[in-house]
Amino acid sequence: MANSIAIKSMDSEVVQLPVSERLWLWFDTYKKQVAIALGVLAVAALVIWFVIWQRDQKEIEAGAALSQVTTSQLEGGSKADAAPAYLKIANTYPHSVVGARAVLQAAGALFTDGKYPEAQAQFERFIREYQGSPFMGEALLGVAACLDAEGKTDQAVSAYKDLVSRHSTDSVVPQAKFSLARLYEAQNKPELARDLYQEVERASPFTSLGNEAGVRMEELIAKYPKLAPAPPAPMPSNVTNLAPLLQKK
Repeated sequence: MANSIAIKSMDSEVVQLPVSERLWLWFDTYKKQVAIALGVLAVAALVIWFVIWQRDQKEIEAGAALSQVTTSQLEGGSKADAAPAYLKIANTYPHSVVGARAVLQAAGALFTDGKYPEAQAQFERFIREYQGSPFMGEALLGVAACLDAEGKTDQAVSAYKDLVSRHSTDSVVPQAKFSLARLYEAQNKPELARDLYQEVERASPFTSLGNEAGVRMEELIAKYPKLAPAPPAPMPSNVTNLAPLLQKK
């Protein structure tokens, strides 16, 4: 009984102390636990910092390697060495922004060399490994272009249509529409081709692609006069008669 009264008395005295002193008493009581907790937090912070630093360093190294290969190509380096060099970067720095770009550039180099199956494999690798990348449209266009170049027309048409419908806001869509229109034209589907050429011309004015689409559309209309747009409907006679009156007003 006396002990409980003493403890209550001590608690009452502690409550009456200033906040700073109460905090100090709490810290003095639990300083060992506080020290352990702070140590754990410090180690965790150090690990997080090291992981971020290491990732940034890898990105810097990867960027430098990619720039070196690209510069070598611009300075007239061997085209045959381009794809292996890009793939080496992609394999050394997987799942990185630079690694993603290296895969695309390797695929592009293979395509330029006429190695369409190999290029397609790299474009498809990009699609598998870099979901959500802002360059996804380029990879999808690459797959369609490879199928197109290999003469797999039906598969190419499906690939272009899939890109246009599922990624309608991507910057590569006009190119996909133009290529799809060209395939429709070859398949003797001039109406479908005309509509796509018209969309490309409207979406990409004052560009080489838009100008080419306009030229292709004019050539189609010259070949198939029925594709020409219908002339505007004549104005109703009663509206024509009212025109002078409206002008006076």
